[in-house]
Amino acid sequence: MNTAASPYPTTIKRYLDELRKALDGSDPALVQDALYDAEDYLRSEMSENPGKSEAEIIAMVAGSYGAPDEVAEIYRDTEAKVQTALRPPAPRWTTPWGKFFGVAADFRSYGALFYMLLALVSGVFYFTLIAVGMSLSLGLSVLIIGIPIIILYFGIVRVLSLAEGRLVEAMLGVRMPRRPLYANRDDRLMTKIKGLFTDPRMWSTHIYFLLMLPLGIAYFTIFVTLIALVVSFIGLPLAAWTGLATPGFADNSWVFMHIQMFGIDGTAGAAALLGSLLFGVLLMFGTLHLARGIGYLHGLLAKHLLVAPAR
Repeated sequence: MNTAASPYPTTIKRYLDELRKALDGSDPALVQDALYDAEDYLRSEMSENPGKSEAEIIAMVAGSYGAPDEVAEIYRDTEAKVQTALRPPAPRWTTPWGKFFGVAADFRSYGALFYMLLALVSGVFYFTLIAVGMSLSLGLSVLIIGIPIIILYFGIVRVLSLAEGRLVEAMLGVRMPRRPLYANRDDRLMTKIKGLFTDPRMWSTHIYFLLMLPLGIAYFTIFVTLIALVVSFIGLPLAAWTGLATPGFADNSWVFMHIQMFGIDGTAGAAALLGSLLFGVLLMFGTLHLARGIGYLHGLLAKHLLVAPAR
């Protein structure tokens, strides 16, 4: 790494601007994390050295923390190592059938499937939070007590935005921020309130939370239906072959009712059971592919609405 540094920035804002510029082209989530860490570190040093100017603080810590271009390089290197460690093993199968069945070895397929089922619960929770929070905030905004309620509500939304991002990254594999947007603790109350209302990510987070209800309903309906079909088509022959459903209690057996519905019995019935098993297995792998695909698209939506763009 080149340590021959140009003159250091003289203000924290200038330092962050140069760090943002040095990280140009990097993942927006990485940029948010790097800016948060840098600003938090520099402002902590400012609070511990109240008699020094910003320029003196930056020059003092530059040797240990680094110039903006050096910090950017460190973050890029660390990110590359972390992503390499977290990346699923490369599939060993290269044929179309191998790729189709290989989805079962990708743990993110199951994470995406679980997220699809969980989305209904989180969607109802987010929608309720927005409905109640906005109603209280608007209704009490004319009173003094409304100010702390507004701040509390927006603070909860920011915390849940970060938590949702961590959930999306863990289950869907899309890189999300691990740090929130930095809020200067020394800002005046009105400055903080203004920042909450003028932050575009705050309002896009509201849009995301509202979208989670219809998306959660759709995800839950689709995948509960698919899982029920998989269990039915696979369970149909297994129940017949293991004796859980036998012709002994024939006409009321749900297995044989399915067979008789198509007017088949005997050898044709056995073939129908085998076909049911094969179709159920194919549908199971297809469901995992669908979950992974929808999960990837949902992760892109979450990234677009929850992550501050790198400017």
